[in-house]
Amino acid sequence: MSRLILFNKPYDMLSQFTDRGTDTARATLSDCIAVPGVYPAGRLDRDSEGLLLLTDDGRLQSRIADPKYKTAKTYLAQVEGDVTDAAIATLRRGVDLKDGLTGPADVERIDAPDLWPRNPPIRVRKAIPDSWISLTIREGRNRQVRRMTAAVGHPTLRLVRWRIGDWTLDGLQPGEWREVQVG
Repeated sequence: MSRLILFNKPYDMLSQFTDRGTDTARATLSDCIAVPGVYPAGRLDRDSEGLLLLTDDGRLQSRIADPKYKTAKTYLAQVEGDVTDAAIATLRRGVDLKDGLTGPADVERIDAPDLWPRNPPIRVRKAIPDSWISLTIREGRNRQVRRMTAAVGHPTLRLVRWRIGDWTLDGLQPGEWREVQVG
């Protein structure tokens, strides 16, 4: 049986177990997870929060992280401004970024989700509203969601990965994890 750990990665934590070679130690997975032999299946940027999967099975790790398998990843994004219909339409078609056109995304406006407070909180500007979208992609370029929302005029303020494939963050607070059985 393969081991699979669902972890709610907090904001400002690296998606790796060590932070070698830096003068100032940053938070890493080893601060929360002491399970030998598991490794992240993909990455989640230091300034992003949410679901990170870890496994001891190389084939499962590849099936989750390799873009050729097109595993769906759903993000809840708090973005600057009131999201326009035109911006949503562009995200649904695919956004032209410096490294090429993204695949189409499933996108919808959502009410602000009931999430834990972020520490530190996002910057709030009284004159500029913000809104939330749910965005599902099937590729995993570097900082892709942030680059996509910025390209359509709505920079991301907070980004939480909620789902990868059939696994969700439901019931996990930042820094918490649970192991699930995988065939």
